[in-house]
Amino acid sequence: MTARRKATGIALVGFAPLALTALAASPAAAHGSMTDPVSRVSACYAEGPESPKSAACKAAVQAGGAQAFYDWNGVRDGSAGGQSRTRIPDGKLCSANSPEFKGLDLPRADWPSSPMKAGNHTFRYKATAPHKGYFELYLTKAGYDPKKPLKWSDLDAKPFAKVNDPKLVNGEYVFDAKVPARSGRHLVYSVWQRSDSPEAFYTCSDVTFGKTAGTAKSPAAPAPAASAPTDAQIEKGAPKSSVGTGHHDDCGTTGHKDGARPKSAGAPAHADAAKANAPHTNGDSEPVDGQRLAETGNDSSTAPLAVSGAAVLALGAGVVFATTRRRAARHRG
Repeated sequence: MTARRKATGIALVGFAPLALTALAASPAAAHGSMTDPVSRVSACYAEGPESPKSAACKAAVQAGGAQAFYDWNGVRDGSAGGQSRTRIPDGKLCSANSPEFKGLDLPRADWPSSPMKAGNHTFRYKATAPHKGYFELYLTKAGYDPKKPLKWSDLDAKPFAKVNDPKLVNGEYVFDAKVPARSGRHLVYSVWQRSDSPEAFYTCSDVTFGKTAGTAKSPAAPAPAASAPTDAQIEKGAPKSSVGTGHHDDCGTTGHKDGARPKSAGAPAHADAAKANAPHTNGDSEPVDGQRLAETGNDSSTAPLAVSGAAVLALGAGVVFATTRRRAARHRG
């Protein structure tokens, strides 16, 4: 065997363990959305992506398709790194500048809304894959017009709440914050920035202060009450989700290596999508493996996925190496 062929064989053999190491170290993605006050994407998912009830959700499905609402826990930017204001342009805050979720950016005064009042409020955020990080909550300014595209300048310059690593209770982050006084229809914008990854998640929650919706500038009929998806709905819809941990690589807006999310609504994100979409708990405030997963940025689905992928690469490397040896033998003959 020539020195060149020998070096090629050694390189191919060495490739398999390197591939195993790289894949095993790949980070898993966090997922989640606000449920109190309920986010637009969560409210429309609760209505049913295929046949939503409210006019706003119907319009959102028409604009971006039903798949976005099966992916209700995936409104994200994989490379945010705390720079949300510079990365997400005006008019695209609710979609996080993701084409899949463009229906969430529709400027309307009839989005399903949650009642809100000034003072202390307990916020709840469904975390289908918990991780370390912080939440920032912003409220729209007085005079906010829901019929215009949402801009960063429509929000208060500083968050009214910033919470680091809030308590996880039965799969939801739960924390209290003091809500500023407002009147009429407004919007709570949340940023969940992971501390173990550049990835961040975003929600728009429409809220109504007082008995009537709308403001003096933009009167509107009362919007339908918003509701969060139930655990049964989440489990039923999980197999249609395309934002499982196996699809994320923590880079780019969409987070997919091919630059787009899978289009198949019927393909589960991984072998047991329903279980993956419901964090295991021990009945208290922490998931069974919550702290370990939060520290590492991995979840229980990462290891088998990484090992399986590495096995395929190792097998491929072995085939190439064997082919090289056979060709060398024929050449000597």
